[in-house]
Amino acid sequence: MTVKTTLTGAGLGLRREMLSEVLAADTPAADFFEVAPENWLPYGGKLASQFKALTERHAFACHGLSLSIGSPDPLDIDFIKQLKVFFREHNIKLYSEHLSYCSAKGHLYDLMPIPFTEEAARYVAGRVRTVQDILEQPLILENVSYYAAPGQQMSELDFIHEVLEQANCQLLLDVNNIYVNSVNHGYDAAAFLRALPSERVAYYHVAGHYQEAPDLLVDTHGADIPDPVWQLLQQAYLQHGVKPTLYERDFNIPALSSLQQELDTIRTLQQQALSASRQNSSMQQPHAQKNSSPKTAVL
Repeated sequence: MTVKTTLTGAGLGLRREMLSEVLAADTPAADFFEVAPENWLPYGGKLASQFKALTERHAFACHGLSLSIGSPDPLDIDFIKQLKVFFREHNIKLYSEHLSYCSAKGHLYDLMPIPFTEEAARYVAGRVRTVQDILEQPLILENVSYYAAPGQQMSELDFIHEVLEQANCQLLLDVNNIYVNSVNHGYDAAAFLRALPSERVAYYHVAGHYQEAPDLLVDTHGADIPDPVWQLLQQAYLQHGVKPTLYERDFNIPALSSLQQELDTIRTLQQQALSASRQNSSMQQPHAQKNSSPKTAVL
């Protein structure tokens, strides 16, 4: 059996409760799947066999929860080596983590904001390079939602740029996190999106959130994707290109058929952006080149 490793189209975060339904489906619900490796590493037996059956049939990415790249604690080298074995076993080429930390002399059980400082950017970039050297594959960092910015000396945008440049790594562009932060911290989401480096965007995340107050959104991944986030995703495609897009739904998970509707919306927006790109190209290029057309990014 040929193992599918390329990512394209619309992906879905795979939860263990979805396993039987996904395995039984004649056609895949998503173009690719994403899992947190921490949720699968400890398990053997039937669960491990079922997961292996899926990774042999479908493309997978991993999105970590506990690397804690910005932590003051030393990197967990043993854990990183376990990840390396896991990725090779399941032929997983894309591994992303949060540009945050979740431990400091113990697990904090939340994603904490790294201080936006040049010193922190250098520190994080050095740790990213160490992780990449051990894994022998890239580490992709996600822009995160945050609710306070302790010790801030530079903007969130400048901090992201510094880390990506110094670590020479890629970005998992989370569209919902940009929107949530724009409301909570009072900035222009579209301007923030435009200022991110297109050449470093590996793939996208999109999700829903909870509105605590008009000026406070909570990134829950537990609701349908609202219109402003859909609109921002469309802008992301036009600005940075059509790339694989993962729908995150971690709570209040509806039936797979309902999730399929959200995936279909992602695909529709991707096709619309590709059509717009083709039209722009045909208007700008010489007549001899008009038949060339852009391709959807495949990772």
